[in-house]
Amino acid sequence: MAGLAVNVDHIATLRQARGADYPDPVAAAVLAELGGADGIVVHLRGDRRHIQDRDLYLLKKTVLSKLILEMAATDEMLSIAGDVRPDLVTLVPEKREEVTTEGGLDVVTHADTVANAIEILHREAIAVSLFIDADAKQIHQARALSADMVEIHTGRFCDAEAPAEKTTAFADTVEAAKTASELDLGVNAGHGICYNTIKAFKGVAEIDEFSIGHSIVARAAMVGMEKAVREMRELIKELGIG
Repeated sequence: MAGLAVNVDHIATLRQARGADYPDPVAAAVLAELGGADGIVVHLRGDRRHIQDRDLYLLKKTVLSKLILEMAATDEMLSIAGDVRPDLVTLVPEKREEVTTEGGLDVVTHADTVANAIEILHREAIAVSLFIDADAKQIHQARALSADMVEIHTGRFCDAEAPAEKTTAFADTVEAAKTASELDLGVNAGHGICYNTIKAFKGVAEIDEFSIGHSIVARAAMVGMEKAVREMRELIKELGIG
């Protein structure tokens, strides 16, 4: 069965909106694990718009499953990752003007930068995933750069409004997952997945883990974090994904 990694960034977004010390993403992570999360995801951005350094260091001490750090391949973040030593680093693109990550990392264009980051992280015995679009060139490059896994950007599928566009985007996503699996890369998927869009993945065997944040946090505002995670976990199980 596919795993579920829960992103708690939006808990921090709510906290930062008022400059308060609550709600605490560290506490949210504890509840997510109680609900069955297989991992906790945070994105430490250069502008610190939501997750703060304090959160990351406390999560390293408290997360019992696995800690996944999303970050840009910058010297600052590589240094922090080496200090914190998360279980997995996912390298992502990052633009200050975006609300959330808008697309996959172009590992073909930025091969040298990505290769350097992977080498540094591997020296620290940190596994590396690359957040990329559902594109065969990107997947083959990820393999060539010695990434351990890829996270396929599912936003194009999840955000599509026209049925034909949605169908094409989903087919591309599944094909990308199959290609990555055939290359012996771990396969994660994330961005925009909610309690409805995840149903499309029923029976897809190649996805090892889903990374889901916004929809779970939104649901948690109504029913609580533990229950929201448990509902998603049960849904994955019922759908027979992975």
